[in-house]
Formats: sequence, structure tokens, C-alpha cells
Amino acid sequence: MKLLCAAVPRSLGKHSLGDIVSLRHLSSGVQRASNSESEYDVAVVGGGIVGCATARELKMRHPKLRMCLIEKEKHFAGHQSGHNSGVIHAGIYYTPGSLKAKLCVEGMRLAYKYCDEHNIPYKKVGKLIVARDDVEVERLHVLHDKGLKNEVPDLELISSSKITQLEPYVRGKEALLSPHTGIVDWGLVTKSFAESFEKLGGDTRLNFEVSGFEMTEKNLVRIRSKDGAVRCRFALTCGGLHADRLAEMSGCGREPRIVPFRGEYLLLKPEKRNLIQRNVYPVPDPRFPFLGVHFTPRMDGAVWLGPNAVLALSREGYSWSDFDAKDLWDAVKFSGFQKLAVKYIGFGTKEIMRSWVMRLQVRELQKFVPALSLSDVTRGPAGVRAQAMDGSGNLVDDFVFDTGKEGDIGKRVLHCRNAPSPGATSSLAIAKMIADKVESAFSL
Repeated sequence: MKLLCAAVPRSLGKHSLGDIVSLRHLSSGVQRASNSESEYDVAVVGGGIVGCATARELKMRHPKLRMCLIEKEKHFAGHQSGHNSGVIHAGIYYTPGSLKAKLCVEGMRLAYKYCDEHNIPYKKVGKLIVARDDVEVERLHVLHDKGLKNEVPDLELISSSKITQLEPYVRGKEALLSPHTGIVDWGLVTKSFAESFEKLGGDTRLNFEVSGFEMTEKNLVRIRSKDGAVRCRFALTCGGLHADRLAEMSGCGREPRIVPFRGEYLLLKPEKRNLIQRNVYPVPDPRFPFLGVHFTPRMDGAVWLGPNAVLALSREGYSWSDFDAKDLWDAVKFSGFQKLAVKYIGFGTKEIMRSWVMRLQVRELQKFVPALSLSDVTRGPAGVRAQAMDGSGNLVDDFVFDTGKEGDIGKRVLHCRNAPSPGATSSLAIAKMIADKVESAFSL
């Protein structure tokens, strides 16, 4: 059963998993198995920001349930959640009334509240979306209208002279100012969610790479890894870059597929960081699937420039030298990727050239900061985006939940196969939505 969420699932109110299935019955059956396989009521697979936030939300709602949070790396936030630009987005870009718009605006509010309550540092540096010509000005006004309808706070259209007042080195014809856009270390936030889950009584298992799901004789889900297993009554996966593979392990279909795209950043040299004080973004071009280069200040004082978007040669491929034949073949043989590549062959070729020739990337950045020169930048970090894609080559822009079709296991494992950007900003709001979905899916 595959579910594409078009709206926030109906909350069950006072009715929850604990009401439908006796908490006493669930807890009484949970104990360490004789072969040292721990047993839980619910296991969450995936220690990125969505998995950690959801595990915490479920544990807060159902404190008597025994829960486990599983991660294949030696620490949480090992991939997308720890390799991103660190922006707290305001919710400007998304279709008014859409799930993404609601979750981003709510998520921003919840993120700031959480950081305040847990003493996690952040900065409300603000953001400028800069239009350079009349065509972009027209698109900018559409964005402004979207932002107002999404109830993004304190948005303001500003003139060229006001741009220069706020950012002396930035040039543009008009801009949209979002003062509540901020920056934070999302890896630190993810680890805080995991720590909160542990303090609530949840167990965490690191270095636990899932290799399969199976039903036991006692009608429990057995989650295997090469070094052991855990058993649970219900499981939720939030696998990010491996979301489709986790889903297939329990009998789900192959689509949507995850195709990894690497985004590479440049860095402003320390003596040039005065060129940028806040986030500076381009006006999105609807002809292309990715946003384009931008300027992002970081919590450590660095300024990231970029990213580009190129096919990663491995699902965890942060450089051209990171190569995995299985991952690459999995991507290029997929009909959806082939169709996307043909459609955007010109765009893709330019992105690859910008990856290899730093001067070409700098030229794009100079359209916003003419004073920038090649000598001002060095190569920087990279992240890999888990892009969900259908067989027609369309980028999946909605939440996808899936359950398997093979017997009892399909009723007991729920997969979050796509949690689209801005997933980090929206994570606490997404967690509430997924927790509602878990309560509904596991109501028997």
C-alpha cells in the first residue's frame, strides 16, 4: 500500500497506538530474548534528522512503549543531516496551502523554540532573494505573494539601494528580504534530538546497518544486521539516501528510486568573509530542477558559495573519487534518471563543467557580487541529496509513505520513502505528521 500525502494526516486526537493496543500488553511482552536480541514495541531505522525527530516525538507521545533508534553509522547525522548548508528556511518558495509550505513555516517556528529551550546556538542573519533583471523581478513578486499567503513573517520587497545598504557588495535590481531566515548546525540539532530520545527512555543502536526484515514465529518483526538483530512489534524507516532499499527489503516496489546528487561548495577565504553578512539567494528559474548558486554564512564564521548539482558516483559520494559500481549502475540504468538526463543534458553538462573548473562557478557568483574574484575562494565541502524520482523522470516533491505487500510484515513496517527539502527546517513538524501516520498505520 503506497500513500502519497497531499495533506497532513488526520490526527487521532486522544486515540493513539497506546489506546488501540493495550500498553500493558505491549510492555509486558517486551523483554530481552534468550539469544540476546532485544525486543521493542517500536523501532525507528535511520538516525538522520527526520528519524531522530520522529523517534523523539513518538516517545513523548507514548512514554510507556519500549523504543529503539537504529543508525548504521557510528554517530547520528552522518550524511544529509550533517552535510547541508545549515539554513533555517522561512517557507517562501512553496505552493500556498501545500503540505511543504505548512510544514516549513511551522517547522521554522518549532526549530527556533527548540534551540532556545535546549541552548543550541543559531543566528537570524536573514536572507535576500535577489532579482537581477525584469524577468527575475516578475518572478520575485510571485515569490513575495506566495510567502505572504504562506504567512511567512515580515517579508519585504526592497529596492536596489536598500540591497546595497544591507549588503554593500551585492548587486541586484530588486530583492525579497526574509529577516527570520537563519543559520544553525543541523548536525548538532539532530544529535540533540537523539539525546532527548535517550533521556525519555529510548534505546539507541549505532553501527547497525540493516540487511533485512523478517517475521518471527512470535509474530514480531526481526530487523537484521551483519552483527546481530533486534525484534519489534512495529518498525518505521526514515532511510534518506537508502530509503528505497530499506523499503524493498520488506516487499515494497522499486519506485520512487533514490538518485544521489552531489552539491559542491566553494569557500570564501577568511580575509574575504566581509563580502557577505546574510544568506543571498537567486530567484529560482522554473526551467531547471535545482535552485542555483547562493551565498551562505555558517555558524563557525565560514561562508559557503554554491552548490552545483552533479550525479554522485556513490550514494555517499562526497567527491569524484568516491565510487561505488553498484550505486552508479543502480542510478544510470533507472529509466527515470535516463529521461531526466536527456531533458536536462545542457544544464547537467554545465554543472559538471563548473565542478571541474572553479572559475566557471565563480562567474555565476559574480553576477551577485561583482567584487568577488577567483583568488578569493577555495574548494569547500560537499553534500549528497537523496533525490526521489519516478519512472517518468519526475522529481518527487511530496511525502511518500509505503508498506510492504508480503504477508504480516507489510502491516508492521512503515517506510518514509521521501521527506523533501526543506527537511531539516521542517523536521519537528514532519515528526508530528509521521507520528500521526504511525499511529494510524499501526492501529490494526
